[in-house]
Amino acid sequence: MKLADIYLKFQSDITIIEQELEATVQARHEVLRDASTHLLKAGGKRIRPVFVLLAAKFGHYDINVLKNIAVPLELVHMASLVHDDVIDDAELRRGKKTVKSQWDNKVAMYTGDYIFAKAVETSAYFDDPRIHQILSNTLVEMCIGEVEQIRDQYNWGQNLRNYFRRIKRKTALLIAVSCELGALAAKADPKIQKHLYEFGYNVGMAFQITDDILDFVGTEKQLGKPAGGDLRQGNVTLPALYAMQHDPEAATLIKEVLKDEYPGTFDVKPIIKAVNQSGGIEYSLKMSDRFLKRAYDALSKLPDSDANFYFREIAAYIGERKF
Repeated sequence: MKLADIYLKFQSDITIIEQELEATVQARHEVLRDASTHLLKAGGKRIRPVFVLLAAKFGHYDINVLKNIAVPLELVHMASLVHDDVIDDAELRRGKKTVKSQWDNKVAMYTGDYIFAKAVETSAYFDDPRIHQILSNTLVEMCIGEVEQIRDQYNWGQNLRNYFRRIKRKTALLIAVSCELGALAAKADPKIQKHLYEFGYNVGMAFQITDDILDFVGTEKQLGKPAGGDLRQGNVTLPALYAMQHDPEAATLIKEVLKDEYPGTFDVKPIIKAVNQSGGIEYSLKMSDRFLKRAYDALSKLPDSDANFYFREIAAYIGERKF
């Protein structure tokens, strides 16, 4: 089964979430409205809302309840992308102009803040304090992850622990709580909520590692932005980190790029070749597979169901995102 087939199974409910997203980001102020809508229309996999819907299948499924947590989680993700693009000075996202590129940094920052605020406002539907505690903690951890990434920009001396902790906060945590909060909103058994969180966390880690691999081996068409973008922005990801620790030639090339905080343009091909020869891509693939195995282990503790099957298919899709 392809990922598109899973989306097709939930098409009517995903359509409801899309409509709610569009309605939620409407603002009286024209610039805020246009910038938010611009980001929304750039598209996205909406993987977090899908995780909410699938997790809710282990409890009492009601789209009119679930949309009030699926929408905030996707809004949090969207807002973080707007801020990321300012920090990274990114011109493109998914092949489209970023908000900061279409307008400017100031508009982009306040657009991100506005979308965060709308996420909190929408989640006010729930009176369960656990939902708000989990969502608030997630926002705090994501902010810490962003600050850690800024701290580690152009830092070739960082270690693997820093990298894994950073991607947990920046990516895996939001996917994990999408599973957890979907189950919690549907009043699923607490043990099921725990196992779904474990699944989401491990899938999220594998997802980000695979993204970092694709930045070295994917094409601009596949990525929606030029290859090697992470290094151009001073972000040292797992393939490069491994290469620098195991291959002097790769270390020399990467350090040459990272020594200047404004490296401009450079030929990424020698670095990609050096990272590949060092075993950096192979090692990163193994780490992604290790997290995916843990994700499957978490699913094995859940009841057999269509939702369990679909989660396995999504995990398989992430494992196959290796060009």
